[in-house]
Amino acid sequence: MINVLFVCLGNICRSPMAEGIFRDRVEKAGLSDQINVDSAGTGDYHLGKPPHAETRGILGKAEISSEGMRARQVQESDWNEFDYIVAMDRENMKDLKGFRAAHDDITVVKIMDYVESVEEEDVPDPYYTGNFDYVYNLLTEGCDNLLSEIKQVNQLQ
Repeated sequence: MINVLFVCLGNICRSPMAEGIFRDRVEKAGLSDQINVDSAGTGDYHLGKPPHAETRGILGKAEISSEGMRARQVQESDWNEFDYIVAMDRENMKDLKGFRAAHDDITVVKIMDYVESVEEEDVPDPYYTGNFDYVYNLLTEGCDNLLSEIKQVNQLQ
């Protein structure tokens, strides 16, 4: 089983949106028995809360479920469970580096490394910008390209 964790600051906007999009792509590719998906935040601001209403709305419009998603914080145990940890921005990468030193076998990347259509380095936080549609488009492209890479590297069909 390949385990993928998406990480943002509060785990109510970007990372649950990425989790939903990626899980949808994994299911449509028939790989649910080979790839597990989750999300978490570096902060503890929204623990136990469902994704932001706008995140749930945009996922719902795309017929992607956010059922059962609840905000949680990245934990030490995540570094033993996940093969890919995917940060939404440079700040998340910086926050994750403290964990990474002891777990250099884990692939830690930024989702924007998989987005070719724009030059941005970070996924803007729609909690502050309000631009959930733009974030959805960035994450869709990034998730599609990340899944392609995971399939290729792990020789998944």
